[in-house]
Amino acid sequence: MAAGILVLGAVLGGLAWRWEGRASTAAAIRDASGVRWIIDAGHGGEDGGAVSPGGVVESRINLEIARRVDGIFGFCGEPALMLRTEDISLHDPEAVSLREKKASDLHNRAGTASSYPEATLLSVHQNMFQQSRYRGTQVFYAPTQGSQELAQVIQGVVRESLQPDNSRESKPIPDTVYLMNHIPNRAVLVECGFLSNPGEEGLLQDPNYQTKLAAAIAAGCLVGGSASS
Repeated sequence: MAAGILVLGAVLGGLAWRWEGRASTAAAIRDASGVRWIIDAGHGGEDGGAVSPGGVVESRINLEIARRVDGIFGFCGEPALMLRTEDISLHDPEAVSLREKKASDLHNRAGTASSYPEATLLSVHQNMFQQSRYRGTQVFYAPTQGSQELAQVIQGVVRESLQPDNSRESKPIPDTVYLMNHIPNRAVLVECGFLSNPGEEGLLQDPNYQTKLAAAIAAGCLVGGSASS
């Protein structure tokens, strides 16, 4: 994973701007070429996802990390599309109940991703477990060509750069995860950490750690993307 660490160093070395100013660079690049990456900040709006014992809502952390990945891709000249840029659901107006909204939201995300079959989907989530001792990033991959290889690279870069004690390996996504099983794209889902672990919950709310984690994920994408495409 030496190449991933080199890319990570270069990315972090260039992140001298405030995140509020990232949009102009990324937007200019998107206007110039097609979408290469689709960034999915999981959940949103009424569907906040997991909630930590301290009341931290998953969807907001997903969005913060996703925004940083988007900014890094823009900085590196990688055309990307974020499925959501606010803490909202992407459901159709006709959806009324929470169940209908969740189903509509997932269908719309899958529909957008399927519109760019050559692009890679990166889905950002947070983990939860009944016991608080578990921690660490884990990457899951879709049953599409190149997904497993990309997940392995991202997992390795995160381990070597941020989590040397993380012994987790990338795994195939369960068939119950709708989005990852209903798109033609190469796709990975990154469970960034455990909100059920007090120490990791604190890290995941830290803007500096969010930037480092986003940089590690982006570096793994850039290295794994070039190796798998």
